[in-house]
Order: sequence, then structure tokens, then C-alpha cells
Amino acid sequence: MADYDPTDFVDNDFQAHKTPHMTVTASGHRAPTREEVDTRVVEAQQKLAELKRAQEELERERAGLEETRRRRRELETGRQELVHNVTRGLGLLEEAEFNARRDAESMAKSLTDLRDALHKVEAIHEETWTKDNFEVELTRALTAIENARMEWNSARLKFAVLSGQAPAGTETPAASTASEPESLLGNRSFMSLCRIGLALTWPVAVAIFLSLTIALAAWYYWR
Repeated sequence: MADYDPTDFVDNDFQAHKTPHMTVTASGHRAPTREEVDTRVVEAQQKLAELKRAQEELERERAGLEETRRRRRELETGRQELVHNVTRGLGLLEEAEFNARRDAESMAKSLTDLRDALHKVEAIHEETWTKDNFEVELTRALTAIENARMEWNSARLKFAVLSGQAPAGTETPAASTASEPESLLGNRSFMSLCRIGLALTWPVAVAIFLSLTIALAAWYYWR
């Protein structure tokens, strides 16, 4: 009897075409254990915690960037506003300073001219005139008075305070008196105003009533 050969019962064609999943061991198809599930849950929770921390970090970074952008915008807006306002203010103040300096110089010159004119007028002493120099001194005195009058009129045209005008913001007595009736009426109640109106209009009402009565009586008499 010939020796037994195990390869005689093996189908080589079947072995060559066998799919890979047919060679997977039984351990590859088993259900995960509880420990494996718990481990995977813990890993997922850790990944979620890491993602949450990363999200919070991004949120803080975004908030910081938003604050930086707001402050930069505030810087640009404030700088433009201040440059515009300060530049305009400097121009207005420089113009006002120039006008004030010019007015001060003009006032100082007017003060000097008025003092000089006053000195010349006060220097007129008629008691020292003689018969020989009377005409000359009279002409000289009239000239000094005329020059002083011209200086005075010129100063009055330049400076309103010399004309007796009240400074800006003050109220003249006439304006105060004119505003008193309005303030008195404005402080009264509605009934008080009605009584005042009745007191002022009842004579007119009585006159109209009498006129109507006379007209009706005449109409009945001549009918």
C-alpha cells in the first residue's frame, strides 16, 4: 500500500481564489468589551475637552482682536476729530488775537491822542491873553478845541463804549421794564388770567349789550 500524502486532498484552485476576509480570525469579528467602550468614551471626551479649550482660546483671541480694532478705530476717529477741531480753533484764536491786538493798539493810540487833545484844551488860559495876542490866542484855542472834537468823534466811532452802549449780554432798563408784564402774566394761573380778561372786557360787553337793547327797542317802536 502506498504512503498517505495529505496534499492529495487539497484543492489548489480553491486555495488560490480564496478572499482575504475568509482568512480573518474569529477574534476580528468579536463585539468590543465594556472596558474598550469605556476607553473610547474617555478618549472622545478628552478630544471634546481639547476642542472646547481650543474654541475658548479662539474666542478670547477673537475678542482681543475686536477690542484692538475698536481702539484703533477710536484712535483714528479721535485723531481726525482733534486735528480738525484744534486746527480750526487755532485759526479762530489767531484771528481773534490779531483783532484784539489791533484793537488794543488802536485804543492805545486813541488814548494818547485824547490825552494830548485834553492837555491842549486844558492849556487854554484866557486870563493870560493880552490885547496884542488876543486874535492869535483865540485862533489857537479854537484850533485846539476843533482838533479835540475831531479826536473825540473819531474815538466814539471806533469804540462803542464811548457812545454809552451797554456791553453785550447786559439788559437795559427799558428792556427789563418791557419784559416785566410778560413775566407777570406768565406766572399767573388760568383762572387768574380769565378774571383779568373779564375785568378788561366787561365794559365792552356792557356797551354792546346796551347797543343791542336800544336797537331792538327802536325796531319794535318803528315797526
